[in-house]
Amino acid sequence: MAGLNVSFGYFFAVVAFCEVIRRTSKKILSLWIYSNIMAEFLACLQLASCWFELRMLVVIGPWGGGFGMDVVITLLFLLASVHEATCDRAEANPLVTAQEFLRSNSPAVASAVKILAQFAGTQLANTAVKRYWSWELTDLHLIQNMMASECSSAIQTSISQGAFVEASCACLFHLVLMKVEGAALRYRILSKALTITALVHVAGPYTTALFNPALAFSATFHCSGNTLSEYMLVYWLSPFIATILAIFLFNGNIPRLFCKNLLYTQRTRYKIPKGNSARDQEENKLVSSQGKEALGRGAQR
Repeated sequence: MAGLNVSFGYFFAVVAFCEVIRRTSKKILSLWIYSNIMAEFLACLQLASCWFELRMLVVIGPWGGGFGMDVVITLLFLLASVHEATCDRAEANPLVTAQEFLRSNSPAVASAVKILAQFAGTQLANTAVKRYWSWELTDLHLIQNMMASECSSAIQTSISQGAFVEASCACLFHLVLMKVEGAALRYRILSKALTITALVHVAGPYTTALFNPALAFSATFHCSGNTLSEYMLVYWLSPFIATILAIFLFNGNIPRLFCKNLLYTQRTRYKIPKGNSARDQEENKLVSSQGKEALGRGAQR
């Protein structure tokens, strides 16, 4: 368990480092630069740095560390919760950025800058974690350092099935994301962490359940076993199509492309007051005239 304790310390150090830089840059940078560049860069740096270490525990932990998948799944849920709580509403996923763009919630330039920052963050995390593993602080890191030079593909099934798995994960994730976007922070944290944990637990053995193009590019595109086009199909194209499908299923349209709702009927926001029909108006006039006649008779008396 000594190796696991070192990993705990690593997770804490990564989160603390990113949080310090996040708070400092928020004070000295303009809002546009911070929200579109620095926040996304730091969120992906934190996400990918923790993911690489967690992936190492998944691969080596059961036989090299003596702990089971229940420990890893619990860690995944905790890390997902911490990431959501500390990322300062950063998207940290090119698919989420594309979702916001297609829903007309983000302009094109800001979306493009965010995606570049996300890829830069995951790439720096890949470089930094390899340096950290080279220190060989534990036996797990020693084994990982020996295996790192010849990594294998994260796709452990056929390309068609892998594309379907990543697309399904992306579609479900984005549906949940859009459903809880207006909820309180604690509900968003819990919903996203539970969704990510469940998807990774179910789909992890097939494609590692990344549904994040920036993380996938940094984690497995350089590994042997599949071609670049196959990686792009599984980890980029199919999740992007699934994101478009999720937006269409949730909204009934793609606001950036067309505004007409093709799935759901538009209900009026205001109820029509009673008595506006022709029959009701006639009845109202008759009651009013009868009331006036009664008042006239009372005055004559």
